[in-house]
Amino acid sequence: MEYAVKIKNLSITLGKDFKVLKNINFELPVGKTIGFIGPSGAGKTTLIRGIVGSLRISSGDIEVFGLPAGSVTLREQVSYMTQELSVYPDLTVKENLKYFITMVGNNKVSDDMLIKLLDLVDMTKKSGSLVSELSTGQKQRVSLAVALIGSPKLMVLDEPTVGLDPVLREKLWRLFTDLSNKGTTLIISSHSMDEAIRCDDLVLVRDGQLLAHNSPNELLQTTGSKTIEECFLKLVGDSE
Repeated sequence: MEYAVKIKNLSITLGKDFKVLKNINFELPVGKTIGFIGPSGAGKTTLIRGIVGSLRISSGDIEVFGLPAGSVTLREQVSYMTQELSVYPDLTVKENLKYFITMVGNNKVSDDMLIKLLDLVDMTKKSGSLVSELSTGQKQRVSLAVALIGSPKLMVLDEPTVGLDPVLREKLWRLFTDLSNKGTTLIISSHSMDEAIRCDDLVLVRDGQLLAHNSPNELLQTTGSKTIEECFLKLVGDSE
């Protein structure tokens, strides 16, 4: 099996002695939607930042498509949507997209390209609006559109559906499924257990430790649970 991400004996310490991640090991297959699931403060964002190469690793290894995380070669293959606003508030939605398209090396921004991106995140009607005038959910969608630029092989999305209404959340999950069916690997961080069942693969994290890594159905079967939340609670109990 081909793997998008391989992590071996990973530990990350912030400050002098605060160990955020503790001896993490797993391998993530190519072309799957993988959920990083756990409560706030579990270490999901730290793990994501390690994968995209924006954080110094204390010990262990992270490989992305066979290369060390953060390698220059990976810049065009990996996109990262952070929880924080990653677009310019004083530019319009369309101006932001034009700028970031140019930044990835495409000097010819076609109308078709912009229309496709805007349609994918349901922001066509707001294309001329300043980002500063948008709601939190709309800003999230602009950031997601930027992450889609260049058809990356790996998309790392940190809490992409926070603040979105159920209808739009459903539309985005259909988009995620379509992207993975076409070969894109998606890592989607969430503290919402009801979204976990939509993923092909789950990485359950708590207090900087890996609780489990498997498909949702396998996790439900092995723990005898009816929901991922129930499964998570049982795994937490077993680890204490």
